[in-house]
Amino acid sequence: MTTTTLAVLVPLLPFLGAAAGLLLGRRAPGFVRPLAVLPTFAAFVLAVVVAVDQGGGKAIDAATRLTPTGSVPIELALHLDGFAVLVAVLVGLVATCVQLYSTGYLRDDPRYTSYAALVSLFTSAMLLVVYSGDLMVLLVGWEIMGICSYFLVGHYWETPEARAASLKAFLVTKLGDVPFLIGLFALATDAGTFRITGVVQAALTGGIGHPTLIALLLLAGVAGKSAQFPLHTWLPDAMAGPTPVSALIHAATMVAAGIYFVARLLPVFAASAAAMTVLAVMAAVTMVGSALAALAQDDIKRVLAYSTIGQLGYMSGALAVGDRGAAVFHLLSHGAFKALLFLAAGVIIHAAGTNSLTAMSRMGGLAKRIPDAYWTMTVALLALAAIPPFAGFFSKESVLSAAEHTALGESQVAPSGAGWTVLIAGLLTALLTAAYATRLWLLAFRGSGAEAPDHGRQPVVMNAVLWVLAIPSIAFGLTTGYLGDWFDGRALTPAVTTSVLSTGVALVGGLVTYAAWRHTSALAARTPMGAVAAHPEGDGSLVEEEAIASHTQVYGDIASAPDPADPGRLLLGPLHRHAATGFHLDAVYHALFVRSVLAAAALVRFLDREVVETYVRGASAAPRWLGWAVRRAQNGNVQSYLSALLAGSLVLAAAVVVLANVTAGS
Repeated sequence: MTTTTLAVLVPLLPFLGAAAGLLLGRRAPGFVRPLAVLPTFAAFVLAVVVAVDQGGGKAIDAATRLTPTGSVPIELALHLDGFAVLVAVLVGLVATCVQLYSTGYLRDDPRYTSYAALVSLFTSAMLLVVYSGDLMVLLVGWEIMGICSYFLVGHYWETPEARAASLKAFLVTKLGDVPFLIGLFALATDAGTFRITGVVQAALTGGIGHPTLIALLLLAGVAGKSAQFPLHTWLPDAMAGPTPVSALIHAATMVAAGIYFVARLLPVFAASAAAMTVLAVMAAVTMVGSALAALAQDDIKRVLAYSTIGQLGYMSGALAVGDRGAAVFHLLSHGAFKALLFLAAGVIIHAAGTNSLTAMSRMGGLAKRIPDAYWTMTVALLALAAIPPFAGFFSKESVLSAAEHTALGESQVAPSGAGWTVLIAGLLTALLTAAYATRLWLLAFRGSGAEAPDHGRQPVVMNAVLWVLAIPSIAFGLTTGYLGDWFDGRALTPAVTTSVLSTGVALVGGLVTYAAWRHTSALAARTPMGAVAAHPEGDGSLVEEEAIASHTQVYGDIASAPDPADPGRLLLGPLHRHAATGFHLDAVYHALFVRSVLAAAALVRFLDREVVETYVRGASAAPRWLGWAVRRAQNGNVQSYLSALLAGSLVLAAAVVVLANVTAGS
């Protein structure tokens, strides 16, 4: 088979697996799990073969014309370059791990059949986005992912949180997709084609007539899909879905699609210095804001969600300084360790026997009970904090190095101001990332929360998947010397200055957080409530009973009280309560948009009820009254009829006389 034929099979196999799983799920339930895992695994293997065949050399293009449109043609096209084939390998690997993991995590779920089919369809849609060489075909995969995320986030639809989260994810991303679609049409109109190669060539030769407007319209869609400020608020709430879905969305699909899209069309954005500056500011605000929010969260999955937003900010920052190689490199390494983080968190949740125990302040005694999750999550957190030699160090350093070059005026693509913005925000975020990663590790595995009930060992497949993902989390960064051909020939080796700075601030962040944890732990141990938190069974002392009564009055129960040994509260101080709510951005949106929409709806309802219905009722009342009058006149009395006839005749005669006099006088 040719490389293009194999590439066609890569997104096709998961799609066929999804269709077959839905058709055979009820009739032959024994085939559901094989149909979920095997097609996705086969797509992963083929993606590896395609990557090896492509070899980081010249891009492979193939296309066939679809039905004539009468204007700009739409083609079923493939575009296989180094970025595409590597991202496809990541998608296949993470999707396969998620499907395998889900066979254990959701083994007793009654809706596993539809879940597995949607995961396969999700994977197929992302692979279509990755390999597509035509913007309209890419848009198909883009929108399929949106509807799949709606159903998967709302998998536990019995809970109001899942229903609200799925609706919010759908609406917020659609809010960005509307200008995105307009931007695609405007881009194709200027370039005269939907083919990505043609669009890029038009951008490089100055053929795009409205680069700033088009770039800003496209960035709206990217902000929604990749959860960038200000359209990032849907992603933390999406944690209401199953944990494997979170791993898939955060590591290899949905949120990666926007970053990948900008990387593919970077010359379009680079044609406008204003658009690159906007992208840099958006990335900086996203990085710093999400890192602060992550440091204040108690829910382990929300910490990881805000972490994803921040790491996507790094990728956007790399694109803002014109280095798509650094952006895609971080996308690949982040996909491995973020999938590992979520799946390890899923093991923690699964060990408690419930999907609701995600509060780190209530965790305790987990390191010994789930050693596989403990060690692999430690590896992933070190990669997240960019500690060498883990993968995150190399990829994050490549972003900071690119920002440094742009800040010093060595880039011809982006303004130096964008470089300084990304560099400063990136270093500050590196400090905060190490802080919240250390805090997560301390509270989850070394915390003093009440120990959750032990529900036995986890399925072997779940732990095995964690170790599979631990390998690239450790070693992927060490392959930088061999991947240059796949990244436009750019060397991804670390630079001394940014390496020292990023590692230094990460170590400072981790050590300060550890010191704050030791301080708060010691302080909590000396207070009655600290003793209660550490030993919920208590000793029955009067002081302890008063502490319990006081906290119960405020928080309802001991388990819901804030962890007295949480270093995040000490580090953030008064900023903590604002960061814990995502800096009230949802409240701002509610005040600006939700209330106005509800007010408009109330006005429309009032006008419909009091104005429109009044006219409708009046229109129906007039014939009714006329009918009543006519009916009253038809009483069967001949004398009444004759009297009415005589009266009518007299009225007519009087009218004739008056009319005759008026005519004669004129």
